[in-house]
Amino acid sequence: MAEARYDAVADFYISGFDSADDPVCVTLLDLLGNVTGRRILDVACGHGRVTRELARRGAAQVTGIDISGCLINRAVEIEKKDPLGITYIHADLTAPDALPGARFDAATCHFGLSDIDDLDTAIATISQALQPGGAFVFAVLHPCFAGGKDIAGSWPTAASYYDEGRWTAQDIRSTLRRQVGSNHRMLSTYLGTLRKHGFWLEELLEPTPEPGWDPAHDADRHPVFLAARAVLGPPTPTTASPQRTT
Repeated sequence: MAEARYDAVADFYISGFDSADDPVCVTLLDLLGNVTGRRILDVACGHGRVTRELARRGAAQVTGIDISGCLINRAVEIEKKDPLGITYIHADLTAPDALPGARFDAATCHFGLSDIDDLDTAIATISQALQPGGAFVFAVLHPCFAGGKDIAGSWPTAASYYDEGRWTAQDIRSTLRRQVGSNHRMLSTYLGTLRKHGFWLEELLEPTPEPGWDPAHDADRHPVFLAARAVLGPPTPTTASPQRTT
């Protein structure tokens, strides 16, 4: 397997992104709900920060998959030191037979979709790996976020929301995206791809950043993050979820 983009920045990523208590992660886990006894797939799991939280919350089986060998190796090291029963797979989610015969009750992806170039195949693979009625819960930088003070938006400054594609940020505070780049997609592209592969959008949330996240340009007054729960199969009547404060 070819070297992944995150292999070159693995140490930087691990040191800067190693908690599961940020507003977006909290919202993602809230959308997922009670995981006790469930089989969960964590897509683009990295070194396992969300994966470990899923196991700690009582999931019966947790599997993390990532294309970065360096990050997966780190996740395996942590699992050996503090066993939680997690299985890690070093594989490209968009490759044939990335998850042969696997079946899960739910899947999560915390900011990983923008790192995956082939969204269509990735969503197809997740769909095939879930049981009917299974939930796919994910979080991304809001496709409508135009950027803040020294913070890159969802699309290049010289482009527009309607220009989809891979690009690399230049903004000082976008420390990760200056190194690994990002794929910008319109909100309609995400929703259309989910629907193409049998998912129905069940709930959409837009968590606000932490206070002072961008005081100079007040970006926390505009959409910055997006979290969603999509369910595989035909829509069914549901009771409205209680309001959340995020």
